[in-house]
Amino acid sequence: MKQTGILLFVFLWILISCARSIPDEHSIQDTLNSIIKRQQTAWNNHDIEGFMAHYWQSEDMTFQSGDQRLYGWETLLNRYKTNYTGEKMGTLTFSDIKLKVLSADSAYAIGRWMVKQEDTASNGVFTIIFKRFPSGWKIIHDHSS
Repeated sequence: MKQTGILLFVFLWILISCARSIPDEHSIQDTLNSIIKRQQTAWNNHDIEGFMAHYWQSEDMTFQSGDQRLYGWETLLNRYKTNYTGEKMGTLTFSDIKLKVLSADSAYAIGRWMVKQEDTASNGVFTIIFKRFPSGWKIIHDHSS
């Protein structure tokens, strides 16, 4: 009988845990969508620092693209400054964005990106992992390809 009670308790706990929703999920999604839109606007205004303002300013922030992995906010900022300055930045468009809130303090976004330059266009997909800090939501990992 004691084992049945324990099993029932564990079953109910799992059921309640799975059914529980994050109270402000829609608010979190709105905030993250706003961040992505602000990044797009900053990029299109040739404002790399504004674009980077939404990344976690830490050596533990990671960025992956192709076969390259970068560590640290400063490293990524320097990469963008080297590869995308002035007119080379082109016009950035994010599309097909799907957000998934994992907890009150973590979420991820998947989507598509396109950069149109004068004579060319580049595009790909991305996965961004967000974490909420006391200072707000920041991108802690970006995988763009």
